[in-house]
Amino acid sequence: MAQDDIIQQSLKDSNYHLSLFSEDEIVALRKKIVIKESKGKKTPFVTCIVRDKDIQLKPEEIVRQLYTTRLIQQYGYPKKRLAFEYAVTFGREKKSADIVVFDKDRPDTPYIIVELKKPKLKDGKDQLRSYCNATGAPMSVWTNGEQISHYHRKDPNYFEPITDIPKVSQSLKDILSERFTLKDLILRDKIANERKSLKDIILEMEDEVLANAGVDVFEEVFKLVFTKLYDEFLSGKDKDLINYLIKQVTKTAVHEPAATYGDKPAYFDGSDYDSLKAAVSAISDEGFRTMEFRNTGQTDTELKQKIQDLFDKAKNQWHGVFPEGAVFELSDSHLSVCVSSLQDVKLFNSNLLVVDEAFEYLVNKSAKGEKGQYFTPRHVIDMCVKMLNPKRGEYMIDTASGSCGFPVHTIFQITGHLFTNAEISEQDKEYVLKVFGIDFDEKTVRVARTLNLIAGDGETNVLHLNALDFERWSDKTEKDKKWINTYGKGFERLEKLRAEKGENKYFKFDLLMANPPFAGDIKEGRILHQYELGFKANNKAQAKVGRDILFIERNLDFLKPGGRMAIVLPQGRFNNTTDKPIRDFVAQHGRILAVVGLHGNTFKPHTGTKTSVLFVQKWNDKLCPKTDDYPIFFAVSEKGGKDNSGDYKYVKNGNGQQKLDKNGHLIVDHDLHNHNGELPDGIAEAFIEFAKSAELSFWAEE
Repeated sequence: MAQDDIIQQSLKDSNYHLSLFSEDEIVALRKKIVIKESKGKKTPFVTCIVRDKDIQLKPEEIVRQLYTTRLIQQYGYPKKRLAFEYAVTFGREKKSADIVVFDKDRPDTPYIIVELKKPKLKDGKDQLRSYCNATGAPMSVWTNGEQISHYHRKDPNYFEPITDIPKVSQSLKDILSERFTLKDLILRDKIANERKSLKDIILEMEDEVLANAGVDVFEEVFKLVFTKLYDEFLSGKDKDLINYLIKQVTKTAVHEPAATYGDKPAYFDGSDYDSLKAAVSAISDEGFRTMEFRNTGQTDTELKQKIQDLFDKAKNQWHGVFPEGAVFELSDSHLSVCVSSLQDVKLFNSNLLVVDEAFEYLVNKSAKGEKGQYFTPRHVIDMCVKMLNPKRGEYMIDTASGSCGFPVHTIFQITGHLFTNAEISEQDKEYVLKVFGIDFDEKTVRVARTLNLIAGDGETNVLHLNALDFERWSDKTEKDKKWINTYGKGFERLEKLRAEKGENKYFKFDLLMANPPFAGDIKEGRILHQYELGFKANNKAQAKVGRDILFIERNLDFLKPGGRMAIVLPQGRFNNTTDKPIRDFVAQHGRILAVVGLHGNTFKPHTGTKTSVLFVQKWNDKLCPKTDDYPIFFAVSEKGGKDNSGDYKYVKNGNGQQKLDKNGHLIVDHDLHNHNGELPDGIAEAFIEFAKSAELSFWAEE
């Protein structure tokens, strides 16, 4: 067995990982491994850092040795205060805690308990709760080498997350009350450092307090995320300064020391997250704003008042998402646990996968998936945006916008701004206000408006309307005062794009991208009669039509001649004999640019329906002259970015650790595009080459 392979071979097929640990920590452990004969086999052993004897290197032991080394070297705890397999008594039964750190003044009393045996968080947390209640230990840690959680045992009922455990010279009070700025949030972000998703954190909050809190979980979590985003938004000037200093470092140093900020040299070449963290840590945050969305050791009542005040300010900044008098319905103690759970999550990031995954879970939980409306994975959105190449000044819409992934990523493309709390220019705001979203589900519209308000810096064109039932829009746009107060300005901008004054059927958009709900049929004759596809070839009305079929026609109605669209459809629409009239309808109205078959796991766990993305450009004498013979780009994704259970699959480095891009994001392992060079060129890059050779109008000038 090659020495380099020992650790990875030992972890194979286990639930333990090493993403939490640095390359240096892993290499140091690897150097201590010795091979011995055991039961006729060559078996890896390591000299235990605490017990000073050789121990077989099983997956749990690998993580225990690595984390214990960190406790000693980084946290400063002496070996004499550490014990492995510490006996915890439960009546007549005894169990063994994996690692115990003893109290400095009471050497027989556990101070911190670490759980490794249960490699799933819920199981580990339940075990820790029992250990802490039995021993009185005030703090605990769970880790499987990939994720890690730190807890303060507030009382037997609640485990409150904390940013970290104290170092040997600190107390719990020091951890809770320390000054915390945007710099600290970047460095300690749970998403990047602990490989947790926001959905994981919400699930844990549900398990701890939300499930039995007697509140609308969606509403309360939405309020928390909204308030947290506002707190980060208020530190925008600090973000600008960090970005400015990082740019200086990037210009001056690739492989050599750069300018020094504070007392540390900064290294950053712009391509590696660890070097980004090193550069950020070197920046002095003296004068930075202190983050307010934090539990700093005050009473639960005081904390709730602070967070409510912050929420009220957020509502004043971003109108039309919550009613004026909205307040937190969570009890003081429940809110305290939730704030502690979310305070170390950095929500402003270069993409929205973090926020999307959480809201998709919450929205579909409350809707029970009945509407067949599932958020489009961000790597699918990015592929479509890259292929259709939206340009500054073009008008774009998503007619079934969900959380507004297509509009927000279009904003990213045309402004060059990612999801950040940096201010955008007046000119960019003008471009942003040419991007629209429509959805019939009120919850998703509110999520989308939040993301658009922030990405667009204060205004948004996300509208709560049923795109298919445009004849009834006037019920809201002319008669509903509450609707007009919330969405009126956005609708006024939409009205200016009507092809015919006073009519809501045809519009003049350059670009449309949508993933319409494809579950269920439309049976209402009043709606079906508004569409050509609502009738059979003999002009008799259909009794029912698939919702996605009507969206094909509706979307073409939104586009001006020469406009282009991408629409996600069930694969059957491309294959079924009975759907040939639909395909003929599309070919009659525009040039089929491309068909991209998505992987079967793309929309799991919500649905296993096989889907494809159809790309079309409407006929136009100048931009897309009509012809009967033209090439079409076909591609099939063989790497969908998810496993059979619907969990994301991430790129790993040579040590089996999940790799981070330069923004600290996990990299979904797919073949749709190259993730800014982090992945091999994919389908989007192949299409771009095809589009240029075919002289498609929207790539002709590139």
